Amino acid sequence: MENQHDTEESKVFNDPIHGHIELHPLLVKIINTPQFQRLRNIKQLGGVYFVYPGASHNRFEHSIGVAHLAGELAKALKVKQLEQINDQDVLCVQIAGLCHDLGHGPFSHFFDGMFMDAIKRDKKGKHEKASIEMFNYLLDKNDLKKVMKTYGLKVDGKDNNDLEFIEEMIEKPQDKKPLNDAWPYKGREEKKSFLYEIVSNKESGIDVDKFDYFARDCHHLGISNSFDHQRFIMFARVCDVEEDGRKNKKKIKHICSRDKESANLYDIFQQRLSIHRRACQHKIKMAVEIMLKDALVLVDDHPDFKIKSSEGKMLHLSQANSDMEAYINLAGSGFNLCCV
Repeated sequence: MENQHDTEESKVFNDPIHGHIELHPLLVKIINTPQFQRLRNIKQLGGVYFVYPGASHNRFEHSIGVAHLAGELAKALKVKQLEQINDQDVLCVQIAGLCHDLGHGPFSHFFDGMFMDAIKRDKKGKHEKASIEMFNYLLDKNDLKKVMKTYGLKVDGKDNNDLEFIEEMIEKPQDKKPLNDAWPYKGREEKKSFLYEIVSNKESGIDVDKFDYFARDCHHLGISNSFDHQRFIMFARVCDVEEDGRKNKKKIKHICSRDKESANLYDIFQQRLSIHRRACQHKIKMAVEIMLKDALVLVDDHPDFKIKSSEGKMLHLSQANSDMEAYINLAGSGFNLCCV
């Protein structure tokens, strides 16, 4: 008997940065949900668009690019070196890359940065936490957990739970690491520690999220990109590394590069500095976002600018990220507001 997922097809996306990329059918189902489509209306670089007219790209295409690169790096490691990486690992890494920015608010980092700082609300509004909440909301509203099971993913139980693995890759629970050096994650065992460095690498800062936004932002800003992410993926290897500060001197598997790749690695941090100086910290961009912040602060408590929650309550703009049904209507420069 033919399984349902055997009849479903992957989709090919023509991306201006990575060319023609093919995505797994499960990723396509996630992309086709209203919760993911919301990212079409969230500017990748926030107020930078008011300075650089080409910087009109959104979190939507960036997320697809990260999912692609996450799969490319995981598959490269699997083929070249690590037979213990299975198809479910690769699929989970791709899903994490695809969904890592679901929780961004209007104008991306502006919302949970300058705006929320001005409102002085609880810092629970950071986009990584909201991304996890939106991801779970997306799965429940579109009944996708059943679909995940058909592709061999574990969404129930405590051992090697794939949902928990995906959430941990989006926001790593660093503060949970105990003093006895015990493995802090539940989604994957310690021998697969390197998988946690693909989408968001809190150890070195070198991850596919940056690979995509370096290439994509530079393309739309019209500035050169000195970092070659394809070369990094080609030469990446997993090595056993003895970490400083570990009492038991136990080695941990990390994604590493050859010494001859040092120049390319230096370019990662130089490129990030260049983008921040020339775009993110541009004085006109900052002035625009200050004016935007002032406007949103003024309307935050206004009775005519409220968003209806899942319980029917009317929330302030700054409260919307506490309820995903409300938050899905808060996107881009055009807010879908329900007036009192």
